[in-house]
Amino acid sequence: MDRLICGDVGFGKTEIALRAAFITAFGGAQVAVVVPTTLLARQHFRSFSERFAGLPVRIAQLSRLVGAKDVKQIKEEIADGRIDIVVGTHALLAKDVRFAHLGLLVVDEEQHFGVSQKEKLKQLKADVHVLTLTATPIPRTLQLALSGVREMSIIATPPIDRLAVRTFVMPYDPVVIREAVLRERDRGGQVFYVAPRIADLDEVRELLRQLVPEIRVAVAHGRLPPTELETVMNAFDERAYDLLLSTNIIESGLDIPSANTLIVHRADMFGLAQLYQLRGRIGRSKVRAYAYLTLPEKKKLLPTALRRLDVMQTLDTLGAGFQLASHDLDIRGAGNLLGDEQSGHIREVGIELYQNMLEEAVAAARTQGGVDGGEAPAEDWSPQITVGTPVLIPEAYVADLGVRLGLYRRVAQLTSARERDAFGAELIDRFGPLPGEVENLLQIIAIKRDCRDAGVERVEAGPKGAVVTLRGNRFDNPAGLVELIQRNAGTLKLRPDQRLVYLRNWDDEKTRLKGVAGLMQALAKLARAGDNAPPAAMPAPTPELMKSGAAGRR
Repeated sequence: MDRLICGDVGFGKTEIALRAAFITAFGGAQVAVVVPTTLLARQHFRSFSERFAGLPVRIAQLSRLVGAKDVKQIKEEIADGRIDIVVGTHALLAKDVRFAHLGLLVVDEEQHFGVSQKEKLKQLKADVHVLTLTATPIPRTLQLALSGVREMSIIATPPIDRLAVRTFVMPYDPVVIREAVLRERDRGGQVFYVAPRIADLDEVRELLRQLVPEIRVAVAHGRLPPTELETVMNAFDERAYDLLLSTNIIESGLDIPSANTLIVHRADMFGLAQLYQLRGRIGRSKVRAYAYLTLPEKKKLLPTALRRLDVMQTLDTLGAGFQLASHDLDIRGAGNLLGDEQSGHIREVGIELYQNMLEEAVAAARTQGGVDGGEAPAEDWSPQITVGTPVLIPEAYVADLGVRLGLYRRVAQLTSARERDAFGAELIDRFGPLPGEVENLLQIIAIKRDCRDAGVERVEAGPKGAVVTLRGNRFDNPAGLVELIQRNAGTLKLRPDQRLVYLRNWDDEKTRLKGVAGLMQALAKLARAGDNAPPAAMPAPTPELMKSGAAGRR
């Protein structure tokens, strides 16, 4: 099992993890709960210990809040199987941490883990069940879930009596800040004041000392010694302070129901998911909570920052986490799937073919694993086309993400020239003249159809020509292909690896696309002419053909 649990902040994702851990531990296997911060590790350790108190389950914590002597002993007990559930930060990913019989891996707030940590998690979870918890999945994770690579469950129902957080985006106003802090204190609550950098904390603390000298302020950040950080958080949790001034170290999973006012200093310096997670630290009780996202005065903000803040102010209803992740998917280029700054296979083939390839890969993997119990249909395949040109529907042309995705789905279903022309005419009628990227997209669809007719599995085109890979190294009309190669000696050759090479100068993208289209039309016409003959293997390249290829290279 590899399942993503996407639920809004405070909707009960930890409860699911607790119950899954209980079942696993009583089944005789170990559970590893990996979290991004020491504060969240501390909180989860306390939650698991309180829930399983009195039960024959041994729970341990592994983070920098644990002393070196205790860490060594915990690692030995994990290796011996004496510890059933271990909650930890990146320390759990160390090379010297070995599990006796790991059965469940819980990854909380996966969006905070970097590439290197995720690679280690992949090694850790090779043969175990995986439960990933997040309120705001990053575009890549969301794309994997929507494509079927990962299973996903959404928790959409809020807890009873939970109230939405009122959010205000505004320039920094000392009068409003003082009023908000004192109002929260007077109603018996506490305040989170978050700054983007550790270097900002001294400045903000001085502002608070002048603005609200009557309140008690605690400071927390990631560079504090472990014992001091633990002391500060315990004191704030026990209401010894009115306001906690911190960096975004409080962002992940912290649960203090008495804190119901949040003030973010320089909100323009935070990401959309960060702001949403920070706002999720308040409003975790039946009391109305308030979030103030402050901006510097007389400073022009970047368009993306303005858009993030606008989304935050708009999505102030309960259960908006998944919707916000979809906005993040759009703002950040949809995981580089819908923007022209694409990379890898997506840049090569375009979104509509990439989605088909991804679906086919998932289906093939499931078939091989015995999930579907059969082989994929022989005709259910999609050519891969690399031309080095942007192939997409630009956001500037169709602004709405849902409409764009719908258009991509329709593009993938176009099968004839008449349907393609009708689709292009509809786009012109609805959105105006076609941009170059959309024209390329429609041209790729035509090339794709010819590739299927010719049995071409992959086309890779660049400034110096194209390389063509035939499906199964077979062609329906081998004699016609040999004749075509001989007629185009010096420009068309067959390599020893059974790939066709077409040598041309295509520095211009439009010329390259047109040239690939012409080549595929010629191969499709040849293949259709040989439909009555049984398919045959590609002929081995003759010395004459190899000489022709060498002449073409010279």
